[in-house]
Formats: sequence, structure tokens, C-alpha cells
Amino acid sequence: MALQAGTTLGPYQVTAKIGEGGMGEVYKARDTRLDRTVAIKVLPEAFTADPDLKQRFEREAKTISSLNHPHICSRRSAWAASRR
Repeated sequence: MALQAGTTLGPYQVTAKIGEGGMGEVYKARDTRLDRTVAIKVLPEAFTADPDLKQRFEREAKTISSLNHPHICSRRSAWAASRR
């Protein structure tokens, strides 16, 4: 299920879909608290029931957060929310 522009996820307002892959969809969004552009990865709902896939996502998030390079995005947060 693709998110539409204008959809709000917590403090983030989706502006466009920018990609998708094996772990989910990626959206460009606006952090309304800090007034900055962010990327949001949304996992398929089926992943939430699979502990191995959730752990893989958490490992990915930790790995990304340890990187520091001007051409690599930084991870600011990770949280779970229902699409319902």
C-alpha cells in the first residue's frame, strides 16, 4: 500500500515516494518539528510479524547510524506505527 503525498506519520508529512526495494518503500517527507527534509522507510506490514525481519531492519538502522560521510544519509530515529 503506497502512501500518498500529504499523509502524516507522527511528525513527518510525506511529500513523494522516492523508491522501493526488498525491505520496503522509501518516501521523501518533511519533519514538521524541525522543518527539514527527511527520508522515511516503510516496511511491509507482514514484516512486523517476523522477528528475523524486524531484527534485520534494526541492524540496518544501527549500521546506518554509525556512518559519518557527507554523501550518506544519517539515521535520526526508528519507530513503529500502524498504517491503520
